[in-house]
Amino acid sequence: MAKPKTRFVCRECGAEQPGWMGRCPTCGEWNTLEEVIPSPGVRIERSLAGGQVSRLAEISPSGRERIQVPIGEFARVLGGGLVPGAVTLLSGDPGIGKSTLLLQLAATMSAQGHKTLYVSAEESAHQIKLRADRLSLKADDLYISSEICMDTILTQIGDLKPTIVVVDSIQTVYLEDVSSSAGSVTQVRECAAALVRAAKTMDMAVFLVGHVTKAGSIAGPRLLEHIVDTVLYMEGERFHAYRLLRSVKNRFGSTDEVGVFEMREEGMVEVPNPSQVFLEERLGRATGSAIAVTMEGTRPLLVEVQALASTSNLPHPRRTANGFDINRVLLLAAVLAKRVGLGLNDQDIFVNIVGGLRVGEPAVDLPAAVAMASSHYNRPVREGLAMFGEVGLSGELRSVGQSERRINEARKLGFDHILMPPIRNSSTKTDGVAILGVRTLAEAVDLALQK
Repeated sequence: MAKPKTRFVCRECGAEQPGWMGRCPTCGEWNTLEEVIPSPGVRIERSLAGGQVSRLAEISPSGRERIQVPIGEFARVLGGGLVPGAVTLLSGDPGIGKSTLLLQLAATMSAQGHKTLYVSAEESAHQIKLRADRLSLKADDLYISSEICMDTILTQIGDLKPTIVVVDSIQTVYLEDVSSSAGSVTQVRECAAALVRAAKTMDMAVFLVGHVTKAGSIAGPRLLEHIVDTVLYMEGERFHAYRLLRSVKNRFGSTDEVGVFEMREEGMVEVPNPSQVFLEERLGRATGSAIAVTMEGTRPLLVEVQALASTSNLPHPRRTANGFDINRVLLLAAVLAKRVGLGLNDQDIFVNIVGGLRVGEPAVDLPAAVAMASSHYNRPVREGLAMFGEVGLSGELRSVGQSERRINEARKLGFDHILMPPIRNSSTKTDGVAILGVRTLAEAVDLALQK
């Protein structure tokens, strides 16, 4: 028999090349080509099985309502509930809580009468039982499978006909008629395609757990994110208790929502009021601390921004950021030095977002700059003051969106003064809150540090 001719597939864009290259000529990424042995019969055989063709007007929407999810933060990110036939990919760093959250979801849905199958290719049934007992889950009707062969998994799904299926994880299962090993580009693509087809055919909601690479992207081909309906990322520091569940793709809902959870002994617990949680350990009248009103999707959050400016003995002072873009720290330090007159050229500057959160919107520029000035002058920010606004290179403050929602959230938590750019919309409600509208960063620093 002739030796099968190998090819090289880019795990980022899926382009095929006849030989290995250091850089993919299609997408330009480095070290993304992986050797695969083609299995021509697999794709052709599956593509021949066609479905029924229907006119759009003939398709009835009845019987396809969303399945209610009792975990409110999860339902928020999904767009209101589970859509029958939808395939959701959940990814995140190792140990972040992906399997824990999905096991809790599976147990809760099975307790409500939905036939649920939890497939774990990484744990045995006894290990899953131990984890369920540790989390005190009432899941007597939950079906468990510890299978790694996708053909067997599809047979189990066909026999059981569940409403919800969880596969943990897509990188550890394999198809027998694909010659490459589990986790390869071909196996991940073909296994995901088989599950997507089963979900659409049987109208069941499927959850896939995805591993991540060292760079933080989902392991396997980029095609995996394209063929699923929803892509969720779980974020958070491993040594902090709080986790953020974000949606980066959602065919059935908004990608602006975010869910907040806390990792405890009993599993992932919803945080209904994250702003209060993130501020509960804040020290009053502490220098280098400012309260930022940021938006996580459509949800306003109040977070504490800490900064420390200290004299450096190094020829090039350090600039360090945790949970905040380091480039924004460099920009704000330069604006403070040039436009406000702070002598930061010989200062080490450290900026930290409390709680392990990562914020990236420009509205946090003003709180970060005020926190740096507070640490430099060793003067605390005035009591009851929250702030938000973008800082420009000329030292001007620029407005950000959804000001009214930010103001309302700050008022709920007892902040009676808001430092922000001037309000352009006269219809914005500011009942019970004093708005300190300023145009320049220098004015903002003077107002924020008044006694």
